[in-house]
Amino acid sequence: MTDLPKITPAENGPLIVGSIFGIAAYSSAEGHPVELSITGVFQLPKASAAVLTVGARVAWDNTAKEVTTPAAGRFPIGVAVEAAGNGVTSVAGRLDGVATAAA
Repeated sequence: MTDLPKITPAENGPLIVGSIFGIAAYSSAEGHPVELSITGVFQLPKASAAVLTVGARVAWDNTAKEVTTPAAGRFPIGVAVEAAGNGVTSVAGRLDGVATAAA
C-alpha cells in the first residue's frame, strides 16, 4: 500500500487506510508502505465495557483504537470468534476483508 495516513504503523497494529481495515504485518515509518492483512483471525484491543458473543458483528472505533459493537461513527470489520464480556480488554476477531466506512 502507499498513501498511508500520518501515523507510524506498528507490527500487528490495527490500521484504517481509506476504506481498508487491516493489521500491519510489520512496523513502518510514518507515510511509508506497509503490508496489511485484511482477512484472518487476530487478537484485537476491545472496549472494556463492550459485551460480545461468538459470531457478533464487531466494529472499529478509530478514535479509541478498539473493537466494540456497531454504532454510528464506527467501522464494521468482521465478527467476534470468542465471547468477551464487560471488563475484558481484547477479543479474537475475524476480519471479513470487505471495504469499510463509518456507519
